[in-house]
Amino acid sequence: MSKLLLVLFILVGMFSTSSRAALLDDLQDGQHVLLMRHADAPGFGDPPGYSLDNCSTQRNLGEKGRMQSVAIGKWLTEQRVTAANVKSSPWCRCLDTAKLIGKGKVEAESSLGSFFDDMSLAKPQTLAMQKLIATQLRQHPSTPLILVTHHVNIEAYTNKVVGVGDMVLVKVKPDGSYISHVVYPSP
Repeated sequence: MSKLLLVLFILVGMFSTSSRAALLDDLQDGQHVLLMRHADAPGFGDPPGYSLDNCSTQRNLGEKGRMQSVAIGKWLTEQRVTAANVKSSPWCRCLDTAKLIGKGKVEAESSLGSFFDDMSLAKPQTLAMQKLIATQLRQHPSTPLILVTHHVNIEAYTNKVVGVGDMVLVKVKPDGSYISHVVYPSP
């Protein structure tokens, strides 16, 4: 019985090591991007009259969301993702999530902005995100690309609904269009 347990522990250890290597390897192959929904921000939507230039007018991360963002960063480090090309929606909850994961300088990118208030923007916004992905992977093929955005953006691109802080590893074509995905739930 103890030999069986030892073999089981060895196999589990080998599997977890290879899955950690697999995420980093995928993110360095020039064909994958990691989409992340912002961490927990209490409420629904943004208050009427919010402004992207004023975080106090938006729905923002709560304490749970800040702790969740740090935990995501730690989990990524455990997967050997220690630095990345990080782009974020200009909404403060996304920018704060991106900064708190601690994987590099964060750049705001309008193509990652929410279209929750105007769903007619879904198609053009998704095409803009697709172009961003293609450009970034072409310019930096071996640097992990992490995009912090909103559930509507991820769903429009992958047809997958995700929870707060969830990550979606997406395999893409050279033009940035979607091929397939794997979901990593928020740690």
